Amino acid sequence: MPSFDIVSKVDPQTLDNAINNAKKEILNRYDFNGSASTIELDKKSNVITIVTEDDMRLKAIIDSIISRMMKQNIDANSLDFGKDQVASGNMIRKEVKVKEGIDKEAAKKIVAKIKDSKIKVQASIMDDQVRVQSKNIDDLQKTISLCKGTDFGQPLQFINMRN
Repeated sequence: MPSFDIVSKVDPQTLDNAINNAKKEILNRYDFNGSASTIELDKKSNVITIVTEDDMRLKAIIDSIISRMMKQNIDANSLDFGKDQVASGNMIRKEVKVKEGIDKEAAKKIVAKIKDSKIKVQASIMDDQVRVQSKNIDDLQKTISLCKGTDFGQPLQFINMRN
């Protein structure tokens, strides 16, 4: 029976390249000359830690990271911006989590949207992904176009298309 999986993943090497390019851009900018701003990516926990002096610089760093991610074809919806935290002295720290996998609420929305469309497919939630099966490949392609046209709050990829 033909099937495919709906997942939400970010390539770690591409993300690392985007963060490194953003670091280089920030180091070379005139308005960051003499700044103690840092950008760190924890690859194990997929958390980007930004430390800087004020809100204006924090916003500039976030804009730089998002623009570099877009140039690397990473969707900015995969970032989860937390609250600003006060670090030592007059520094501001912000931890940005990179979303991996489809959470339960988004998976339920995806399955409900597919079932409401009346396309003859079976959608099931499997851990952090959604598997879609059908007897007809055309129905699977209709399901992919339906999911691409709907915003579920995080980027979706369609993998493992099998006959």
